Amino acid sequence: MAQESAPSGEVFIVDDDPAVREVLSMVFAQAGFRPTCFADGAALLAGARLAVPACIILDVNIPGRSGLDILKQLNAEDYPAPIFVISGEGDIPMAVSAIRSGALDFIEKPFRGLEVVERIKESIVAWARRQQESASSGAAALAVPGREPFTRRERDVLNLILAGASSKEAGRKMGISPRTVEFHRARIMEKVDAKNTADLIRIVMSRHSQDGSGNRDVEPSI
Repeated sequence: MAQESAPSGEVFIVDDDPAVREVLSMVFAQAGFRPTCFADGAALLAGARLAVPACIILDVNIPGRSGLDILKQLNAEDYPAPIFVISGEGDIPMAVSAIRSGALDFIEKPFRGLEVVERIKESIVAWARRQQESASSGAAALAVPGREPFTRRERDVLNLILAGASSKEAGRKMGISPRTVEFHRARIMEKVDAKNTADLIRIVMSRHSQDGSGNRDVEPSI
């Protein structure tokens, strides 16, 4: 199997802490990226109008509009770069909100700069691969009538759940943490009132059988 080329390009780093910006800028530059730093959301939005980076690393607690507000705006505009949210240990509920609002994954503080770079490099590769697969084959338009529609990443997670993938396997294929997969899984189950994973699969597959859109035999991994 041919090796996938290592990701590179510009990385937008948004954090009001100069020390965090300096560390992340240094390690990303050493990894072959071109880091561009911003101290607040307004500066990021101005930069995002001029260029699309390989990814955005966005702290939730920044001056002015919160990182979550900035994320929602970029997501509403269907901004094409993956966005990673930085969150402190006490901000986990906010991190969950960020995932629901379109963030690809979240990174908990404190963190090691080199570990963050490796994790994001893997995520960018997996994200790009998923985008290509969706474009070439057409992602399944999974939906349950009368319920809130699934987001693009929720559909990705749901397709992997239907294929029997565990959270760890799904995370590896999507380039995100198993914990983030669990956030998506919980949100999907909430949207369709599923009691557990097996119930979720029955609800979705039952609907697709009725629509004639698929009758795969699925053995869930719970």
